[in-house]
Amino acid sequence: MGRTPLPPRCEGILLALVLTTIHAAAVAAPSFNEVQASYQPSDTLILDRHGEVLQRVRTDNTVRRGQWMALQDVSPALRTALVLSEDKRFYEHSGVDWRAVSAAAWGNLWNSKTRGASTITMQLAGLLDEDLKRGAGGRSVVQKIGQTVSAQLLETTWRKDQVLEAYLNLVPFRGELVGIDALSQTLFGKAAQGLDNREAAVAAALVRAPNARPQQVAQRACSVLQALQGVGPASDCEGLDLFAQAALQRRDYAASVGFAPHLAQRVLAAQREQMQATTKTDKNFAGMGVGVGSASNIPRGSLRTTLSAPLQRFASQTLQQQLRELQARHVEDGAVLVLDNASGEVLAWVGSSGELSRAAEVDGVTALRQPGSTLKPFLYAQAIAERRLTAASLLDDAGTQIQTSGGLYIPQNYDHHFKGWVSARTALGASLNVPAVRTLVMVSPDAFHKQLTALGFPLKETGDYYGYSLALGSAEVSLLQLTNAYRTLANGGRFGATRAVSPTATTLAASAGATNRATTAQTRPVLDARAAFIVGDILSDSNARARTFGTDSLLATRFWTAVKTGTTKDMRDNWAVGYSERYTVGVWVGNASGAPMWDVSGTTGAAPVWAAVMNYLHKSQPSHPPKPPAGVVQMAVDVAGEAPRKEWFVEGTQQSLFGLGTNPDSTRPTTASATRAARITAPANGTIIALDPDIPPAHQRLSFAADGRDLRWQMDGKIFAQGASAQWLPWPGRHVVKLVNARGETLDEIRLEVRGAGVIGKR
Repeated sequence: MGRTPLPPRCEGILLALVLTTIHAAAVAAPSFNEVQASYQPSDTLILDRHGEVLQRVRTDNTVRRGQWMALQDVSPALRTALVLSEDKRFYEHSGVDWRAVSAAAWGNLWNSKTRGASTITMQLAGLLDEDLKRGAGGRSVVQKIGQTVSAQLLETTWRKDQVLEAYLNLVPFRGELVGIDALSQTLFGKAAQGLDNREAAVAAALVRAPNARPQQVAQRACSVLQALQGVGPASDCEGLDLFAQAALQRRDYAASVGFAPHLAQRVLAAQREQMQATTKTDKNFAGMGVGVGSASNIPRGSLRTTLSAPLQRFASQTLQQQLRELQARHVEDGAVLVLDNASGEVLAWVGSSGELSRAAEVDGVTALRQPGSTLKPFLYAQAIAERRLTAASLLDDAGTQIQTSGGLYIPQNYDHHFKGWVSARTALGASLNVPAVRTLVMVSPDAFHKQLTALGFPLKETGDYYGYSLALGSAEVSLLQLTNAYRTLANGGRFGATRAVSPTATTLAASAGATNRATTAQTRPVLDARAAFIVGDILSDSNARARTFGTDSLLATRFWTAVKTGTTKDMRDNWAVGYSERYTVGVWVGNASGAPMWDVSGTTGAAPVWAAVMNYLHKSQPSHPPKPPAGVVQMAVDVAGEAPRKEWFVEGTQQSLFGLGTNPDSTRPTTASATRAARITAPANGTIIALDPDIPPAHQRLSFAADGRDLRWQMDGKIFAQGASAQWLPWPGRHVVKLVNARGETLDEIRLEVRGAGVIGKR
């Protein structure tokens, strides 16, 4: 029976289509390098400065494509299985297997069952050209011709290994899985290099029938496995059904895997922002300038950061270890940030405690929280720069009442006694609250607010809103902002942006060899260099902090460092931030939920992590004190109540003797005070007592004083002391304090409120 010839017009149209297809195929044939360069994985690899993978993040949810795999990184078993299954004469033909084409044509003529004639190269041509992709009803005659032509053109410019490599990376396997990397990681949980014969047989079987039932895949894989026996270890198909079924059910492939998840999300968000407007950075870093470099210089499928993977890993493990030790104290979250002083590069970014946290997705590096006493260094630096204070100036650490919108604020110190007159060096080093508030009175909340804004803290409210509580950290800041502000101190008062991604990221060793400076093109002066130097000297002075922390605390490192701790009200947040010659390290410990910790201070919460990270950074590197800037002088001083020492001054403010005048009659009671009616003289009625969470509650006692004789003190109806004065361990809540005589008659009465952490133990 003869074949009915096509009408002349149809033959002309078909010929035109064929010629057009051949021309299009010739024009569209891409090079191997072009195909490889245009490949886009569904995941982005976040790399450290050396190229080590920190995090794998899925960025395309429409398909699952892994990284481009070089042919030598693919299991030999899989390469062989694929050729045996799809194109036995792959290495013999030039793109089209004419023997297979003839066999297929003969089989189609007699309607016998035969394998297809498409070679690996022809299939690759169909994957590369959208016009040649197989439709629901198969390819048309024109598409088949175009596929044939394209395959032959490819093999005129491509090597066989390039064809096979591209095919392995582009071929759809099952569902959303495209390419051998995604398949091997998802179904077999391993790299493509490690696939054995059984796994290779299942993978090859999926090419022919990507969405077939497991039993059908196993049947096809058995044929491939038997074909492999001639070139590999002898294998049989026993258990292949169960193996295929188990593999095809293993579809759990986490959207993000690694140990830098928070940084990964930030830099990817910044990259997307930059792609929309190349002159901008991620809005989450407004004011901090965490830039990402040029998007055009970032390799597709990966993003190189400035982090050091070993340091990131150590910081994360150290934080988790510390939090495990603090679990009994109701602590589960923390964050660590390490910056390079000279470049502003982020070397470590640990946003949470991971599995220890119930809110692991919250980034503790960027979350806003009250910083406690960690803002004090900037306050003292401003006062020194404005010549309101020197490091040797005396400040009165005595009971005081500061009027606020919420009532009278009476700060407390480490023990039940105030320190009296102390130098500014001691006041800052020992983190005394009353001197800090007195210093803010000199500077003014508005002026300090402007200084903090210049340091990179985008405070939401005005200076008047925060009032004098700003000295003790009532504003909310992030660990990123706080750590970079301390880096500003390390850089002599020059503020510079941080960056997490750079197309020319240097090695950690190279950055460690850099001098501790920031170029004028990258930084701007926001703090007097002389004041920054003096404050840094105070924060490095173990003797200055001894009254509160002792001389042998974790804050005293074997190399030069300057550090400050802080804890917020109710022990909700705990900080340790400081710097060495080359690095600035910030640590936050607390609860992402805002729940208070139990009896955790700066030295027991964040400081151990800070010290461990600093020791890691300087295990083989020295850290020297900064050189004094121009305009500072050092001279011997004699400060009342403190040991003689040498002190640094802004030139023109130095003096050698700091003492107090005395008045012999000042302690003598006047006739009026001796004869007036019994009354409570301190504290005042309506006092609000704010316990300092940076100090153990048991060391904070409230002093009561009264005029009169034969007096007794009642707290909420119970006698707790006798005499003209009394000490009381504060307990959170509202209290009524009465002064009574021996007969129980009320002589005077005040009401007060205690805010802050509770005291555990006997009241």
